[in-house]
Amino acid sequence: MVFSSLIFLYAFFPACLLCYMAAGSMRMKNLILLVFSLFFYAWGEPVWVLLMIATSVFIHWAGLRIERHRHTPKARLYLILAIVAALASLVVFKYLGFVVENISALTGSDWPVPQFSLPIGISFYTFQSLTYAIDLYHGNTEVQRSRLNFMLYVALFPQLIAGPIVRYADISRQINRRKMTWSGFSYGMSRFLIGMGKKVLIANYAGQLVDRTLAAGLSSISVLEAWLGILAFSLQIYFDFSGYSDMAIGLGRIFGFEFKENFNYPYVSSSITDFWRRWHISLSSFFRDYVYIPLGGNRRYQVRNMLVVWALTGLWHGASWNFILWGLYFFVLLFLEKKFLGRLLSRLPAVVGHLYTLFIVLIGWVFFYFTEASGIGHMLSLMFGFSGQVAVRLQATVLLRENILFFALAFIAATPLAARWTRRLLALPLGGRPSLLRTGTAIAVNIVLLLICTAALVGSTYNPFLYFRF
Repeated sequence: MVFSSLIFLYAFFPACLLCYMAAGSMRMKNLILLVFSLFFYAWGEPVWVLLMIATSVFIHWAGLRIERHRHTPKARLYLILAIVAALASLVVFKYLGFVVENISALTGSDWPVPQFSLPIGISFYTFQSLTYAIDLYHGNTEVQRSRLNFMLYVALFPQLIAGPIVRYADISRQINRRKMTWSGFSYGMSRFLIGMGKKVLIANYAGQLVDRTLAAGLSSISVLEAWLGILAFSLQIYFDFSGYSDMAIGLGRIFGFEFKENFNYPYVSSSITDFWRRWHISLSSFFRDYVYIPLGGNRRYQVRNMLVVWALTGLWHGASWNFILWGLYFFVLLFLEKKFLGRLLSRLPAVVGHLYTLFIVLIGWVFFYFTEASGIGHMLSLMFGFSGQVAVRLQATVLLRENILFFALAFIAATPLAARWTRRLLALPLGGRPSLLRTGTAIAVNIVLLLICTAALVGSTYNPFLYFRF
């Protein structure tokens, strides 16, 4: 089940909200959220929901042992057990086949490659479980003694299958003490519908343009279509994932949870360093705090630490060499920016930094989109005119003419300018008391947006979600 589906909008979410509001105690509210969250996950993963439950039960048990044996060698032992248990299922289901396949290729053997269906959201709930165990061991959060509450943290449906990666320390108090307020509900609904608009109205349309260009076969398209295709993919992946994050943050706020932001308009960045402070913030901060800094950070072996982090960042997105290359590509650029390129960019006009970043990111999406080396090579040679294919053909000019307005509006929507207009229209800031007129306007706009998204979902069967596979 996904947020941008009719069954979620008009069946699951209303039922969950009504039951939640009818519950009296916080314990009952948490139980209702847990039951609905498990049902939400089981809708798409009727078997692997047991894996998620088993993981959360074991990590909770290990957490209790870490607390009991704090400041002793046993606490470290239970931390290691928690880390191994959390990562074991991730390695088996996501990476074992990749490892066996590459070992077979290197040794010339013919080992059977294990084939597993990847449990949805396994990377997200695994990393969230790890933050609890590690932070607890280091004394950065308090132990959660209730198994029900810990399972709710792991399984909470707004952030379960696609993030953002929510650290236990950030919402530990909210699990036991939170309030459902009108201002939070209003903000949450507006934020949810904005995210849905991003996903349904922009990302889905951009995805169809990707299918008309890149997915149609590189040998049959022109240079212009290649650039239009990768531009469309950059819009699809941004509005798809940031839209889902908006929906998750909005749903969390409705129920009284406050999740941290996951995107901060990355396409207005002035450098690659700036881009990665703005894109998938929860993942970047996870690798910074739980991998980069423990390895030594900037103090020692900085280059090695950066290499490890970006290799893992690429591998996190999938068991495929193209993702590793994608991570290493950004490692090289970030290393160059630290050494000299960042200082050079700071001396140039701001527009140069913006154009440089967009260009680098677009090339990076080539590594991300194509899973085979042949596809990456063909696409890059095509984009830069080395493939021998025509630069422009009639179909490309028609495609550009038909979609130039979409591209312009979509890129404006990816900037803070569109956000400022939206906040003024919907009275989104929580501070102060918006006027009756602005409140009425916000409700009207939300209803219209819901109806438009509903019509789009009813009228089209195209509704993919890219980050399910991660």
